[in-house]
Amino acid sequence: MLKVAGREEEGWLRVEDIEKFPCSDLRTIDELSVKYSDGKFGFSVQKKIYQSLGGTKEYDQKAYRSFGDKVGWRQGGKWLSYSNLTFSLDTHFVGHLPFGTHLFGRTVGVVFLGGRSSSGWWVFGKVVVRFFVSLLSRRDL
Repeated sequence: MLKVAGREEEGWLRVEDIEKFPCSDLRTIDELSVKYSDGKFGFSVQKKIYQSLGGTKEYDQKAYRSFGDKVGWRQGGKWLSYSNLTFSLDTHFVGHLPFGTHLFGRTVGVVFLGGRSSSGWWVFGKVVVRFFVSLLSRRDL
């Protein structure tokens, strides 16, 4: 995704990069994620979950928290740390991956199955929310 967006040097994507990301490339990434996870993971899977909880392009804290609960990014009302996420097909949470990482006010990237953040941890914040709300609102997913 960084290469397609021309952001390899920066190593992170901005909301505007997601909004301008080519439809065909996004669909290809999503289709591969869905195919190789037997329909368990992918942006389109996450989009269906998010929208079923009332999520729209406008940030809604309740919908996003419910989304985090549903995909296993939150447990017991708290966001999980990066090290407590499951990067395996064995997770029972549909939509658990891909996962966006956030560090020092910047979205570092999107972690797919087998991926890993160089920092090994993440902090949940407004940038990652805007990133995913924008991504899950794409009409081409």
